[in-house]
Amino acid sequence: QVQLVESGGGLVQAGSSLGLSCTASGRTDSNDGMGWFRQAPGKGREFVAGISGNAGVTAYADSVKGRTTISRDNGKNTVFLQMNGLKPEDTAVYYCALARSYFRYTVPRLQVQYDIWGQGTQVTVSS
Repeated sequence: QVQLVESGGGLVQAGSSLGLSCTASGRTDSNDGMGWFRQAPGKGREFVAGISGNAGVTAYADSVKGRTTISRDNGKNTVFLQMNGLKPEDTAVYYCALARSYFRYTVPRLQVQYDIWGQGTQVTVSS
């Protein structure tokens, strides 16, 4: 069973940059889409960014587009999320997720498309 472990969260000031990473233990391949979601206090979990299995296609939520980059290294079973120009409203628990098998060329955006989830890492942006 594949497990996902996120790292890189923390407390930063508004305007700062932060990079998150998520490493999968166990076998993944280039048919698996990967994504990042977040959940702010009192709110539901929302899509942040996703990337296709072959890393050729990416997608972003409007709220982070232009200041966030998702990437992956299939050789290391790792996906990255680089966030710049952080805002207090970016404060949330960030979750990495993996969608099996059907996403070599497309990006899964819905939570139900994801099969495996990480435990989450807290990102707090102070004003």
